[in-house]
Amino acid sequence: MTTTLYLFGSAAPPVLGVGPVIEDAQRRGFDVCLGLTPTAARWLEPQAPELERLTGYPVRAEYKVPGSADVWPKADVILFSPATFNSINAWALGLTSSFVVGVCAEAIGKGIPLVTMPCVNSAYAQHRALDRSIAELRGMGVTVLYGEGGFVPNAPGEKREYPWDAALDWAERVVSSEL
Repeated sequence: MTTTLYLFGSAAPPVLGVGPVIEDAQRRGFDVCLGLTPTAARWLEPQAPELERLTGYPVRAEYKVPGSADVWPKADVILFSPATFNSINAWALGLTSSFVVGVCAEAIGKGIPLVTMPCVNSAYAQHRALDRSIAELRGMGVTVLYGEGGFVPNAPGEKREYPWDAALDWAERVVSSEL
């Protein structure tokens, strides 16, 4: 049985290297559909044909037209990673102008397992809205990988390896607990 992973990303530097992450997810047995915020889609526009070839599905950044067929299979698990300060806060507040945030907000009500790993610098991490939003998402059953064992904020401009393996490990863990 194939497990469908919706891999969603915001406009944070780790999204630029999403190709190898897709390949890793596929090696783990996931059928991957890639969704992006509008800015992340613009950043990855030159890579889009290759990413579509890799996944076998269109890269999506916009809602489909009502009544049109969905081009993706139903999700078994959603991994929103990297998720920016803006995306985390919008999602927690239910502000669904972004396709990926809207799908995640709806997935809570549909019971689709959700994992997210923020990607914020330490300056954003000082804003009280982030802690409130993380607590809100966790309260709705979302696995938020923030802090020890997940993403730890870095100083603005500091480059640090993004823990993609931890995100994929948790996506595997939550979907296997649903089976």
